Amino acid sequence: MAPIELYAYLLSYFYAKSASGCSSLRVVINASMSNSKSSPLSRLLFYLSPYRSRVIRASAFSVLNKLFDIMPEVLIGMAIDVVVNKEASFLARMGVADYIHQLAILGALTFVIWVCESLFEYLYNLEWRRLAQIVQHKMRMETYEHAQNLDLAYYEDQSTGNLVAIINDDVNQLERFLDNGAVQLIHVMTSVVAVGAIFFYLSPLIASLAFAPIPVILWGAFYFQKRAQPLYAKVRNAAGQISARLTGNLSGIVTIKSFTAEPIEMRNLESDSQKFLEANEQAIRLSSAFIPLIRMAILTGFIFTLVIGGYLTMKGQLPVGSYGVLVFLTQRLLWPLTGLAQTVDNYERAMASSNRILDLLQTPIGIIDNKDSEMDGPIKGEIEFKEVSFKYSTGPMRLKGISFKMAQGLNYAFVGPTGSGKSTLMKLLLRFYEPTEGQIFIDGQPLHRYPLKRLRQAIGLVSQDVFLFQASLKANILYGRPDATDEEVLRAANLAEVDEFAQHLPMGYETPVGERGQKLSGGQKQRIALARAILKNAPILILDEATSAVDNETEAAIQRSLSKISKGRTILVIAHRLSTVVDADMILVIENGQIKEQGNHNLLVQNEGLYKNLWNVQTGL
Repeated sequence: MAPIELYAYLLSYFYAKSASGCSSLRVVINASMSNSKSSPLSRLLFYLSPYRSRVIRASAFSVLNKLFDIMPEVLIGMAIDVVVNKEASFLARMGVADYIHQLAILGALTFVIWVCESLFEYLYNLEWRRLAQIVQHKMRMETYEHAQNLDLAYYEDQSTGNLVAIINDDVNQLERFLDNGAVQLIHVMTSVVAVGAIFFYLSPLIASLAFAPIPVILWGAFYFQKRAQPLYAKVRNAAGQISARLTGNLSGIVTIKSFTAEPIEMRNLESDSQKFLEANEQAIRLSSAFIPLIRMAILTGFIFTLVIGGYLTMKGQLPVGSYGVLVFLTQRLLWPLTGLAQTVDNYERAMASSNRILDLLQTPIGIIDNKDSEMDGPIKGEIEFKEVSFKYSTGPMRLKGISFKMAQGLNYAFVGPTGSGKSTLMKLLLRFYEPTEGQIFIDGQPLHRYPLKRLRQAIGLVSQDVFLFQASLKANILYGRPDATDEEVLRAANLAEVDEFAQHLPMGYETPVGERGQKLSGGQKQRIALARAILKNAPILILDEATSAVDNETEAAIQRSLSKISKGRTILVIAHRLSTVVDADMILVIENGQIKEQGNHNLLVQNEGLYKNLWNVQTGL
């Protein structure tokens, strides 16, 4: 779709009967524009359908502003007509005989026109900028919300930096177009229609000559648009790659420094930045060639008006006032088209960003949330895996026909070699992924019958890789239950033995922990994560390698905490250190995605199996 058609599509679309009753923007997109191969403008228009009235108002104000903007040139021609012809002027023929009164009328009209032009400029700026900000906010919130709801399988092939670039940079690019680019297109098209009408009224011959370059200009715009679209898609992808590189490098700055890899990462970033530069240069070369083409076309039209119009005026076939109007309006008609290249450039950048945004919004959600479930009552914590198999999108089968049942309120441990599938069990229980085969039950009900919020609120998770937010220590504990009281926070902190080091921090519980908790030790972060899970007060608690990277003191602290909070909870412990699971009610030994052994510690060490071999290795027997 050519950018010059934007205004016509806007008007035809927004006056048409469509999805006006749709309250959700995403519903409009999915229902009406599910085909991602459609033109970016068409997809964007469907997205903007809830703002139809605001777009119409902004467009109307833009048209009125441009109409008043070209009126001074008409007044100049009328003034020349009054000065030259006096009592025989156009205004005299309209009934104003005295030329002094004619000039007074022109002065009053000039004042009114300038006031109206300024008023409508204020109004269209207000409407377009409000629309741009509203759409920017709404689109950013919808893309972020949708990204949060996507299942973890989506993130396997995506970089965080690229998603940040879509949610932030691409949304900003679209906002800039709505703020400025759309009104520029409307102004250009209004000028062509209004000035063309005046031209054909005053002199059809000169109008035909002055309009002769416009087909060349439009051909150039269409040509540029067709060539520019893939180039700007390449630019936005390159920008996403830079964002991904920066996000990854800044997150891994400790690793980069420890391996003195700064020069390597500088070269990597330079390579990505060079690709972005080259992609932009290709687009710039194309847009730069468009401007001289338009200038030469404008020069041709202006010469036709100046020379032919002047000849007709001297021959008495064209009034001198009309000649003045035509000369001034020729520039008004053609000169704004010099900005068409920049406008189309902005348009193509915005459409490339729009495609990336809408592609993200149309990414299907694999884990379907059963929000309308009528299941009520508290979750107790009885868990059953029945013939569960699972494989990721790439790679071999990770779980093969796993079956086991966990009674409420007991402590279960999962042990086995790295990569055996222990953590995958926990991800399936939280419905981060769906089983490839088989079913998982909680309290006798399949997982998919529970609303996701209710299911995940019933499960507390403490993982090996603790993520703390860039906030205070207290705020990170409160993440487990934001409405908890200070007394409840302090109780959870005491149970997790956080209080013993929190009191020594500069600001106590209000001390900022830094990005990802970088101001704290690994053991301190683990205790905060445990306090967060305790505060959540969930009937099911998962510890996924929670003690594998901490010192003996922290491990002992976590074990003491577990002994205090385990009553009434179903606890699942994934561990490499077998010393941390010797008191578990049941230990399941997993190897190659299958349960090889199960029983308590004493029973398993008596068998000549995998558990005993692991125990012997770890204890040095």
